[in-house]
Amino acid sequence: MTDTERKLWKHIRCKQIQGLQFYRQKIIGNYIVDFYCHRARLVVEVDGGQHYLDEALIEDQKRDENLRRMGLRILRVSNLDVLKNVKGVVERIFDLVSEVE
Repeated sequence: MTDTERKLWKHIRCKQIQGLQFYRQKIIGNYIVDFYCHRARLVVEVDGGQHYLDEALIEDQKRDENLRRMGLRILRVSNLDVLKNVKGVVERIFDLVSEVE
């Protein structure tokens, strides 16, 4: 995990969000996602600067489409979001998992 992923992990591990279990570095199909909550069918990806290059954007879009076909929802947040506003990121995750409950 990157330092940024560790920072977010501290806030979502051990069922801290509505008692839901999140997994880190979870294998789903041909992909390894940063974080995954099975009950909420939610993938959370923390993207560094390389994800904003043209080629990476195209690859991420294909990946997201494939994950959506599996019935998953994807939340992408930037490293900067996590570093500067981890509370806001956690609130977005909370809102998304609340939609399922």
